[in-house]
This record gives sequence, structure tokens and C-alpha cells, in this order.
Amino acid sequence: MSINPNMKNHQWDSSLDPEIVPLFLALQWAKAISLEAMQAPLSRFGFTPAELDVLATLRNAPAPHRLTPSRIHDEVVITSGGLTKVMLQLEARGLVTRTPSDGDQRIKPVCLTAEGRQRIEQAMSEIVAESGRWIRARLAPDEVAALTGLLNKLIPARP
Repeated sequence: MSINPNMKNHQWDSSLDPEIVPLFLALQWAKAISLEAMQAPLSRFGFTPAELDVLATLRNAPAPHRLTPSRIHDEVVITSGGLTKVMLQLEARGLVTRTPSDGDQRIKPVCLTAEGRQRIEQAMSEIVAESGRWIRARLAPDEVAALTGLLNKLIPARP
């Protein structure tokens, strides 16, 4: 199996598992490079990766794009303390609102504002375009479909 030149300085002993170690390293490098491709749009919109994740999660929720903090936490990769900080920052910038639930005053669902929706849609459009350029420069359409199918097999089904 050939090793990506980017990974030559970051190798684990392949005797650990010659099939999995190269895959694991390739996944880690691909993730790092994909995050680099997102940096310019994130900077333009003033979003951190965590803020983007929260806003995109809210945008993907059915209208009125409102979820409880615990539901958001289930959907994103961030600690509950980190999520609280992100939600407070987004609220201070007018991108989300938090109002007590009618049924339980302790629960404050998070709702995407009109400005938040507009900004996340613009940011995602740019991020998807940039990611598409990066991927299409390296993979043919049939390879994109094959890789997507294989990676989806690694992701557990969500209820």
C-alpha cells in the first residue's frame, strides 16, 4: 500500500495493523486538509468550526429551526460546557435566540434567527463550493461516490 507523502513524517508502526494504520492516518490527514479548506469561509463569516456546527444543526432542523440544547448536543461534536459557551456567543451576535419553553421554564430551546439563517446558508454555500473544488481536483465522480458509500458504512445509523 502506498503512503501519502504528507504522512511520511507521521507514521505509526504498520506492524500494529498494516491494513488499518494507513487508513486511520489517511482519514486523519483528509480531515485536517478538509478543515483547512474551510478556514477562509469561516474567517469571512467570523465563525468557529463549533459555531458553524451548531448553526448548521439548527438550520437542518425543521422550521422554525428550533432545538433544545440537549438535542443540539446530541448532534454536534462538542462538550456541553463548550456548547453553552458557543450558544451564548451566537446569541450575543443575534444569530440565535433562547427563550424558556412553554412547558418547562428550565429548558431554553435555541432558535435560529433570520440573520443566523441567512449567514449560515451563505457560509455553507461557500464551504461546500470550496470543499467541492478540493475534492474534485483529486477524485473522479465515481471515486467520490465510492468513497462516500464506504465512509457511510463506517457511520452508525442514527435513530
